[in-house]
Amino acid sequence: MLSEKEIKQIKEELDTCKRPLFFFHDDQDGLASFLLLYKHVKEGKGLVLKAKPNLTEQYARKVEEYGADKVFVLDIAMVDQEFIDKAGVPVIWIDHHPVLQRENVKYFNPRIKNENLNIPAAYLCYQVVKEDMWIAMVGCLGDWYLPDFADEFREKYSDLMPEKYKTAREILFETKMSVLNKVFSFNLKGSTSEVLKSIKTMTRINSPYEILDQTTPKGKFVYKKYEKINKVYEELKERLLKQKTDKKVKVFKYTEDKLSLTKDLSNELMHLFPDSIIVLGREKSGELRCSIRAMSVDLKPIVEKALVDVEGYGGGHEHACGCAVKAHDFDKFISNIEKQLS
Repeated sequence: MLSEKEIKQIKEELDTCKRPLFFFHDDQDGLASFLLLYKHVKEGKGLVLKAKPNLTEQYARKVEEYGADKVFVLDIAMVDQEFIDKAGVPVIWIDHHPVLQRENVKYFNPRIKNENLNIPAAYLCYQVVKEDMWIAMVGCLGDWYLPDFADEFREKYSDLMPEKYKTAREILFETKMSVLNKVFSFNLKGSTSEVLKSIKTMTRINSPYEILDQTTPKGKFVYKKYEKINKVYEELKERLLKQKTDKKVKVFKYTEDKLSLTKDLSNELMHLFPDSIIVLGREKSGELRCSIRAMSVDLKPIVEKALVDVEGYGGGHEHACGCAVKAHDFDKFISNIEKQLS
């Protein structure tokens, strides 16, 4: 978590910006982080980084085009030095992925002090603004993290997170927070114009009940998007569960040209098979784009070794990784994982 000094530094950067540009990852943690900071300053523009979360040199032109006076980078694992150098304005980077050495950036990451401190960016942003607790909770749960404000949240939203559900896993899949989690995730899917419209709408929502009870046009809009994609999600989940396997490494494959649901489905599959390693691959353009999940082992070194002699790339956290592997090497990739477990 952030120190009081770090909280003050970030808040000062927020309170003194006039035209901030926010780059954030396309998941619940990234979206929640953006919403928390944007709703605090009520200024600026958000740009979501889809697919591989890497802020490269090419994005520096976005800073110039928008005329930003500051850049906030949220929940992005990789920021190239060339982007920082060419941005031309202060860059404030709030993250929780493995630490990178960069210059001329204001970098806030709990792993700098302790490499094992994996605290979602949404939690860090909530430390700064202390507003919109429900948004922060969605972001934290999206990363399977139960924050220390959980009891306070229960008091305010007892129907969303009843007392009997104690763990992030239970809350994420067995309470109304499951719907909010999917609303955040599913509204980041689709065409760029659709996603931007959803994000803009969500910046104007002030209560979770606007969404869950559809009490406002804004809440109805994002809920309708959730319903549309959730229909596809549930049908796909049903098909995947028919791919029965008794192996420790459970491999599921699907083909879907328009939507990527691997992150969401792999999380639920991990909930359903907590003692297994889940590999969910979406086949597209001659490769499998995979989400890999496990509760019982540290996946990061396993995935790194499994990629050594195959055509592909990837990485991630201890219990959640992503990778892309060429179709002709996929079986070898799975074999490499299995060998490490034997």
